Amino acid sequence: MNSFASVNQESCIACGACNSAAPDIFDLDYNGIAGVIYEGDKNRGITAIEPELLEELQEAFVSCPTHCIQLAAVPFA
Repeated sequence: MNSFASVNQESCIACGACNSAAPDIFDLDYNGIAGVIYEGDKNRGITAIEPELLEELQEAFVSCPTHCIQLAAVPFA
């Protein structure tokens, strides 16, 4: 099963928890707001996350205090 991720950047509080848990998937912009960077996704949620990174993805998802990480089995767009 594929997993796709995106961050609702309006809800992000720039805590960095997702980047700490999954640095290959999430990064912070110059304001500290998170976004999906995996394979050049640019937070669009259209790039499937590789199975070997799913544990990190899940850790980032549960560690987000504002629940702004969105996960889906199909691409967002």
